[in-house]
Amino acid sequence: MELTKTTLCSAFIITLAGLSIQNKHLILALICLETIMLILFTIIVIFNSSTLALSQTPMPIILITLSVCGAAVGLSLVVAITRTRGSDFLNNLNLL
Repeated sequence: MELTKTTLCSAFIITLAGLSIQNKHLILALICLETIMLILFTIIVIFNSSTLALSQTPMPIILITLSVCGAAVGLSLVVAITRTRGSDFLNNLNLL
């Protein structure tokens, strides 16, 4: 069990570092965010199964629902930006 927790924590840190380093494409940033959400989902499921706390039972479902909604919004933004700008490069966006 400790190996699983260590692996998930290191995967979370590596993905977070990849998100902070990645600054070229918007779609790569969104993939890193989705990976972070899936790792958090797995950590919460493992925590709930080990503690058997009934008050935290719906938490993984709520997290995965919010993750799916965020992915849908992110994908629609990528499509809209690609149609208007021609690419999803982050340096082409004037965010200020």
